[in-house]
Amino acid sequence: MPMKALILSGGKGTRLRPLTYSGAKQLVPVANRPILFYCIDNLVSAGIKEIGIIISPETGEEIRAAVGNGKLWNAKITYILQDQPAGLAHAVKVARPFLKASPFVMYLGDNLIGRDIRQFVSDFTKKHSDALILLKEVDNPRQFGVAEVTRGGSIVRLIEKPENPPSNLALVGVYIFSPRIHKAIDRIQPSKRGELEITDAIQELILMGHKVKSFVLDSWWLDTGKKDDLLTANAIVLDEWGKKEIGGTVDKASKLLGRVKVGKNSVIKASTIRGPVVIGENTIIDHSFVGPHTSIGDDVRIINSSVEHSVIMNGSEVIDIERLEESLIGRRVRIFRNSGHKALRLMLGDDSVMEV
Repeated sequence: MPMKALILSGGKGTRLRPLTYSGAKQLVPVANRPILFYCIDNLVSAGIKEIGIIISPETGEEIRAAVGNGKLWNAKITYILQDQPAGLAHAVKVARPFLKASPFVMYLGDNLIGRDIRQFVSDFTKKHSDALILLKEVDNPRQFGVAEVTRGGSIVRLIEKPENPPSNLALVGVYIFSPRIHKAIDRIQPSKRGELEITDAIQELILMGHKVKSFVLDSWWLDTGKKDDLLTANAIVLDEWGKKEIGGTVDKASKLLGRVKVGKNSVIKASTIRGPVVIGENTIIDHSFVGPHTSIGDDVRIINSSVEHSVIMNGSEVIDIERLEESLIGRRVRIFRNSGHKALRLMLGDDSVMEV
């Protein structure tokens, strides 16, 4: 049967609050595109066109509105409601009517990886595995699910956030499973935190005598669940995939240095933009400096200000701010100067107003 995909886009995004009180964490933009879109890109580039997206009651409609029916990718999207956050294996259980007897890629919708997954999919098919798990060497394995593997890449065991890690190989959040995973899930019990854990299901596959292999990622991987990780992801994506493209108006008093993308109907006046930078549509940059690794959304106004290494989402304003750096600014936020002189480091949710 053809391979399907399951993207997990539920969850409450607690590590990105207050930003995610009013929106899905998977739709937070990196280089002005929702994180979730990069996941779909990767699946479609691997030839997977039938994709199920797990959604929650809180943010499901927002995900549906952003992604649509899959026409943007020439793919078929099916939405699957998980009414409670009861674990990754529970999400697979809920998706069983969609998955049926197909092998499938399971992809966490807030993860970004620096390469396509075609070789990953090819390895799974060639080796006739029942599970293939993407791993990445990390400096702090205690913070992740960790794999113990043989020299041949077979998984011996998986441990969630171990005190004494058997390796530095963390689970990335991209997996491929055969239909045998369903039987393994049926055999496990909820963990101490009351969830059906995918690590327990994979461990059960091993105990059942099935083949569980690993693939060690040789490029970058970022779990974008925290502000600093998201800003790092934004910087890496701009570095690797940014390009120069001018769709708006730039006056003669402005300088655009390096790879700067300016969206339709945006206006740059008497400003310096040093790339890599992406600027959305209908945005005004006036008498300002925008430094590297900055993403500015649609309908934004930056006036008499300096901004760098930040993400500023749609409809926000930054006015008379001497230096804004390493900040993640939600939608329709207003930041303006009252008095004083200081650099700002901010994380503001939607509809905020901050006077400094």
